[in-house]
Amino acid sequence: MTATAGRIGKVTSTDTAAPARESWAARITGRLSGGLVRVFLLLVGLFWLVPTIGLLISSLRAPEDMSASGWWQVFAKPSELTFDSYRKLLENGDITHSLVNTVLITVPATVLVVVLGSLAGYAFAWMEFPGRDWWFLGVVSLLVVPVQVALIPIAELFGDIGLFGTILGVILFHVGFGLPFAVFLLRNFFAEIPRELLEAARLDGAGELRLFARVVMPLGGPAIASLGIFQFLWVWNDMLVALVFTKSGSQPITVALQTQVRQFGNNIDVLAPGAFISMVIPLVVFFAFQRQFVSGVMAGAVK
Repeated sequence: MTATAGRIGKVTSTDTAAPARESWAARITGRLSGGLVRVFLLLVGLFWLVPTIGLLISSLRAPEDMSASGWWQVFAKPSELTFDSYRKLLENGDITHSLVNTVLITVPATVLVVVLGSLAGYAFAWMEFPGRDWWFLGVVSLLVVPVQVALIPIAELFGDIGLFGTILGVILFHVGFGLPFAVFLLRNFFAEIPRELLEAARLDGAGELRLFARVVMPLGGPAIASLGIFQFLWVWNDMLVALVFTKSGSQPITVALQTQVRQFGNNIDVLAPGAFISMVIPLVVFFAFQRQFVSGVMAGAVK
């Protein structure tokens, strides 16, 4: 009896012992993971937005005000803000036409890459055909081909078939170089879909196209949204391909702004609002699909 009571007493004393003190490193880490880190990240985010804010304010100032002082002086003189630069931008036919060209290039190039990449990714993930793995390996190997290597050969090819200098030629180039990454990304994502789910749909009489449209596409929404954002940003901000494959009538906004700088070095009242519009549209697209983008990036990290 006494021995049993002694053992109980030892267990009780052990269980009720005071917890060990945290080390100073653990205490510092715990404090840093709280409000201090949030404040630091907020400051970093604001610092990252400074160029965008500066460009916006510069686009709302008169050229003589911009040449006389920095954009931050507007906080002391808010009366300097004006929309005259945007009015002049809308009156500049080259800029407005190039903005339309950018939309005509970016939207089809993004949609085609998403659609074709989704179909190919599903085929490589769940359809059986001869040489499937070898074909997929060949597609993935295209990821290592630099864009600069293909510029001259494809430019000569497009010149022979009459596509050089056209919007269609720029779209095809972007689609061709965007598909390898799209197929690689979506195939790996679609391969994580449970086989039982697809088999159940087949037992219910769903064909491959219906299975792809009703089951695979909804489940692959986050990855598809991430791919669409990447492709949109790449094509919208592209300048190298546009410089090589476009002419005066098919230039996007990036090339048009560069041309304005070369021809009219003091044309800041047009360049500032044009550059801001060119930059803010991708930001709007990114923030509009931010939730889907994060879901696509984190897909597969948590089971």
